Amino acid sequence: MDDNARRGLLLISPTALYAVGLLAVPLAAVLAISFSTQDFLTIDWTPTLANYREALSEPLYRELLGRSVRVAALVTLATVILSFPVAYYVSFHVDPSRKSLWLFLITIPFWTSYLIRIFLWKVILGFNGVVNSSLTGLGLIDEPLTFLLYNANAVVITLAHAFAPFAILPIFVSLERIDRSLLEAARDLGESHLTAFWRVTLPMAMPGVTAAVLIVFIPTIGDYVTPRLVGGPDGLMIANMIQTQFLRLNNAPLGAALSVVAMATVGLIAVAFALWARRYGSKG
Repeated sequence: MDDNARRGLLLISPTALYAVGLLAVPLAAVLAISFSTQDFLTIDWTPTLANYREALSEPLYRELLGRSVRVAALVTLATVILSFPVAYYVSFHVDPSRKSLWLFLITIPFWTSYLIRIFLWKVILGFNGVVNSSLTGLGLIDEPLTFLLYNANAVVITLAHAFAPFAILPIFVSLERIDRSLLEAARDLGESHLTAFWRVTLPMAMPGVTAAVLIVFIPTIGDYVTPRLVGGPDGLMIANMIQTQFLRLNNAPLGAALSVVAMATVGLIAVAFALWARRYGSKG
């Protein structure tokens, strides 16, 4: 091993050890616990597949996992669709000297606590909240709408707002890397603004879109705070059941098995989307 290789290994060693200690080791522990059984506080490490059989056969767990995937997909779709125009505007229509200011403004939501933002959405979507009060005051509805809060709709709205900056930034970076001369060439060849966007801009921005989708989808499907506070019984997700198994029912092995099943589901969906996005981007 030459000096450059040793120097590079030395530089990445602290980060690698940090990642292994705080990510790989806990994941390995969860995987090991998922094959065990628990009797109150005593864990029997005899390997068993009973937890996975229950996790995959129980209708309630399948329903919660399916709802989690649907909610995460809707949140991701809404977030990316709403974030792309913002990133596009900042990249193509904002003066370069003002782009830093716009990016600074986009990150302002990070200044407030995540819990505070959730409670604010409860105020906005509540039975007597801002939306219902405004609609009632304008005479558009006779009585407050009940489908705005304590269901999956509220979870989607709240999470889409919370993760919007995470989607805007990678899309913006990807758009900034597009050579503007390629768009001019497309226009010279007779493409309209729409077809040039569809055939040049969007395919070349797919790395940023893919990053935005993964950044939003992966943590969303594991969120348990937002469904607990604004979801109600019809908005609970698989992470809420995992929390219940670990902290309330004292059944860590089943909670670990549900975690592994959820991680495997997320991993398969993420890989499938990344492969599709890569194929789409290569055709552009």
